[in-house]
This record gives sequence, structure tokens and C-alpha cells, in this order.
Amino acid sequence: MIRKGTQFNNLYNYRNSRYFIKAVEEARKQKNKKELIIFAGACQSYYEGLMLAGANFASSPARILIDFMDPLIVAEKVATTSEDKYVTIQDMEKELRDGQRGVDGVGAQGKKKILLI
Repeated sequence: MIRKGTQFNNLYNYRNSRYFIKAVEEARKQKNKKELIIFAGACQSYYEGLMLAGANFASSPARILIDFMDPLIVAEKVATTSEDKYVTIQDMEKELRDGQRGVDGVGAQGKKKILLI
């Protein structure tokens, strides 16, 4: 945030969130958007704007500094969960340093494909 502690819902109070939001919007225009899982943002990002733009998960709903491993933990959980299961932050909250204060979202379908022959 540029102006500490004021106007959390004003995009212009965030240094880089407008670029993250633009990237999410562009990604959601792609043909295979159902296959796309988006984790967007960084420390102290505009969480609500990222989610409205179409992110599955976004950082910093509490406007805090997140652990650099948290996005990797979320990505790994989605990638290693079976396609027939839906992954939410509650499934991995204990693995995240700050839980839902640092990362939150609507969830995503697992992406691991199991081939039985």
C-alpha cells in the first residue's frame, strides 16, 4: 500500500495491484479459462480487486506481508489434488504461515490426473 492504513478499497493506494488485476483479466479472456487456476498478488495487495478480476486465490486479504512460500504451497496443493476434488484454503490453512489472513480465495478443482490402465 502506498498510503498506510487508509482507503483499502481504492486501487490507486496500491503500488502494483493494478498490474496484477490487468494480468488476471487478460488471462481470463483465454479460451481454456476453466482449466486455468490463478493465484495473484503479492504482499499488501488489493485482495478484493484481484478476486473480482477472476483470481482463484489471492494474497493478503489482511494487507500483511505474506510468506514467500505461501503461493507455492497453494499451487502444490492444487496440482497434487485429484481432479474429482475441490481445493479450498481451509484444506491447507495450517500449512500457510498466516492462514487466511495472508492468502484466501474461492478455491479450485484439483489438477492431478490419475490414469488407471
